[in-house]
Amino acid sequence: MIYQIGQCDQEDAVDSLDARLLLLLTDSPRLNVLECARRLGVARGTVQARLDRLTEQGILGGFPPELNLAAMGYGLTAFAVLEIAQGRRAAVSEALDAIEEVCEVHATTGQGDLFVRMVARDHDDLQRVIDAVVNVPGVRRTSTSLALSTPVPPRVRPLLERLAYETNSR
Repeated sequence: MIYQIGQCDQEDAVDSLDARLLLLLTDSPRLNVLECARRLGVARGTVQARLDRLTEQGILGGFPPELNLAAMGYGLTAFAVLEIAQGRRAAVSEALDAIEEVCEVHATTGQGDLFVRMVARDHDDLQRVIDAVVNVPGVRRTSTSLALSTPVPPRVRPLLERLAYETNSR
């Protein structure tokens, strides 16, 4: 699945109830529809309709568990900026998708064409992963940086909280 970055129409926007529902599921992704309805003070059908709409609009993509990759043995995180041959983005992205340690790939503007987040077990393993990335046909140049820490982890909570408590709800 390719995720596009852009703006949504006003009718597609997340309202206060949607945001409160998403916050609830962010905190407790295993809650069922009935429990969500109880905690939000709305009907079960309302919650189900909201979940269906959020899924159809691509806002809600699923409920993956939050995993600690370091605890799973992948203690190194690295970021690589790739310069690729013109017209090769789709093929390079497909090849990167086949490398299991590649966690994310973003098409970007600026000095590079693709921004890649990858993980490895140790420095030797990272060299192996980088070699696999560099050997992808169409990759011309890479610049890799190691993450030393993650002071702000991936998050959506502040955005959902702002939307949950805005006064202009549907």
